[in-house]
Amino acid sequence: MGKRKRSQHPLAGSLSKKQKKHLREFGEAHPFYDRVSGREETTEICELSENSDHSSAESDGESEPEQVSVYHKLLATFKTVSDANNEEDDENESEESDEEETGSEESQEGEDGENTAGGEDENDVQDQEEAKDTAKQMLGQEQADGVDTSSDPKRGTSEEFTDVKHESEFSLETNFMDEESGDYNSDERERSSSVMVSEDPFKQHLNKELEEKEIGNISAHSKSTIRLQWPALGQLVFSSSLQQPRTFKPDKEADLKRLHLHKTLESTWPKVNSQFLSTLTKQNNHPFTLLQKELFCIMNQYKDLFYPERTALRNGEEVRHAYCLHAVNHVLKANAQVLSNNAIRRAQKPAVDNDDFRDQGLTRPKVLIVVPFRESALRVVQIFISLLESGSKKHIDVSNKKRFKGEFGSNPDEKPPNLKRPEDYEAVFAGNIDDHFRIGVAILQKSMRLYAPFYSSDIIIASPLGLRTIIGAEGEKKRDFDFLSSIEILIIDQADVYLMQNWEHILHLMNHLNLLPLESHGVDFSRVRMLNLNNWSKYYRQTLLFSALQDPQINCIFNKNCFNYRGQVAVRNVPSIGSISRVVVQLPHVFRRLEAESSISVIDARFQFFIDTVLPEYRDAIMSHTLIYIPSYFDYVRLRNYFKKEELNFTHICEYTKKSGISRARQFFLKGEKQFLMFTERFHFYKRYLIRGIRNLIFYELPTYPHFYSEVCNMLTATASGEEATWTCTVLYSKYDAQKLAAVVGVDRAAQMLQSKKNVHLFVTGENE
Repeated sequence: MGKRKRSQHPLAGSLSKKQKKHLREFGEAHPFYDRVSGREETTEICELSENSDHSSAESDGESEPEQVSVYHKLLATFKTVSDANNEEDDENESEESDEEETGSEESQEGEDGENTAGGEDENDVQDQEEAKDTAKQMLGQEQADGVDTSSDPKRGTSEEFTDVKHESEFSLETNFMDEESGDYNSDERERSSSVMVSEDPFKQHLNKELEEKEIGNISAHSKSTIRLQWPALGQLVFSSSLQQPRTFKPDKEADLKRLHLHKTLESTWPKVNSQFLSTLTKQNNHPFTLLQKELFCIMNQYKDLFYPERTALRNGEEVRHAYCLHAVNHVLKANAQVLSNNAIRRAQKPAVDNDDFRDQGLTRPKVLIVVPFRESALRVVQIFISLLESGSKKHIDVSNKKRFKGEFGSNPDEKPPNLKRPEDYEAVFAGNIDDHFRIGVAILQKSMRLYAPFYSSDIIIASPLGLRTIIGAEGEKKRDFDFLSSIEILIIDQADVYLMQNWEHILHLMNHLNLLPLESHGVDFSRVRMLNLNNWSKYYRQTLLFSALQDPQINCIFNKNCFNYRGQVAVRNVPSIGSISRVVVQLPHVFRRLEAESSISVIDARFQFFIDTVLPEYRDAIMSHTLIYIPSYFDYVRLRNYFKKEELNFTHICEYTKKSGISRARQFFLKGEKQFLMFTERFHFYKRYLIRGIRNLIFYELPTYPHFYSEVCNMLTATASGEEATWTCTVLYSKYDAQKLAAVVGVDRAAQMLQSKKNVHLFVTGENE
């Protein structure tokens, strides 16, 4: 008789990761999780038969048939195409064991859950079909589409096994570097084992064994610094904690072989980067621009880098291509090392325990790229694809590419606004500017998987908000940051934009990087590097920080959260000419210095100085049409509440104001019905509206972006002529605003203003009539 039809077990939908792993490896339920019946039964004394093995096998098979059925159904659904060889091995092993055991002819099922007693009847076929349907319901419809599971905090852990086909193809644990695989060849293996071991910066960086004393020096932030001058980057400050930093220079000729690029990238990079090369550079066969050559020289030596001159208009794409090359190069080398060791271990005897195969971290993600908008992520992935396929005539296999383009590309039907915006605005806000996203990317030499679960990804591309929602906060039930435990390269691009979004998300991310994971996530601890087991990952992590400006908050991240034992390189060029030189209107600029004891007390000192000294001068009716520019939203709220309390005639605009409120406030200010208009910097950053009717300007604090100063001042040209003589501009600053002040008035004037005994300084712009 065939097996009777069994109902779905309630345990099927709530299997843990550990249970599923045990199920795949042993083909049965984990003994710890076996369900025990709660009913009481009378004690029965039985005598064992001569064939005790046979009788016990029969009793086990009859006691809990439903439990065995569910587990074997799930086992059948978890098998993938890549595991076909493993299935055959399991079948052979089960047949050999059946021949050795007594009473094996009466056994109904082997370890692989298949019927071994002969042919299958109709009920058996029906049970297998029902098992497949049950698994589809558990995993969801997104299995066929490769839906991103680990990046969604609302999804459960059971959905980590979706997209099974691509999971098996990109799994480093189940892939080997074979001759016939097509991904790697013997030449690559020989190259990685000989030359690259001794000279490759990748090997040198990760193979360095730090000592306790050195870790203590790095943690104490006791650094020695030297200053360097490079042709393209300008003035550099190189600091190191382990030893006295030495002068180093970029190579005169950027030879790709001397840079130890992965073999694939040696052929693809010149083609991908040709759009930035001049005719002379192409003739000399230089694959880098001068800027890229110097940036990549620092990146390739695995030093931390802070480059504060990355602008969307001028060199943004050059910089993006350079760090994408470094990220892909690192991932390909790391994966090649793992796959090569897999092949060697496979050829060895199982009993051999070799400590030379420590080639990975506690979790698989190696590179984290933080970008502000989906458009930036789209461009990064496009560069990855170009770097992997430009050298071959055939396109590489990119899974879930169509879905990625649909979610990260811009809508062709969406019409751009009719309002004219500055060029830098158009460059920053081009394409899809959604700021809530995260995506995992798995990379092999000739294939790429998008929307990979985080713990199966090599690279994670995300926005600060996208990371914050999955990292969560202390006390939340659903939060995960284990995937950040073994990040080896952290790239924060367009860091200045995060000042306009929410800088707290960046601080939150930095506090959760390179922590010991709370779960094992299936890692083979015999393959984990000792630096990861010692919780020293942050001392090996390379941080690449790109921004359009110098800012104290960005500097703090670089100085306080970067512990790379290789040292830190920061570009520190000072602006000789400030943005005040681009003010075209004839306007007197009065800079008023306020005194403060610390960077924390300056907030209260500025507010008190404003209401006691500056505001009384503008309360008269003749000082109407006064725009107050406020960079910080918290200062904006504080001033707004004070103006309401004092019942002053004012209106206000911030980034949260609705369109109707913006139009109403602009109209009231233009007609003079409201004397004051409060105006936040973030609103100007995101909207760039032209405010008409300004006669008096007050900069409550110097702008974060230097060019915002000249933009706001030049808004006075929209006012009717004949009133230029009454225009005024007042700027508040303190000694803690040195960087912002230098960017506005120039470094020489800023030094004089900060050291002068006078607290008031006057500049006049525009031509005199």
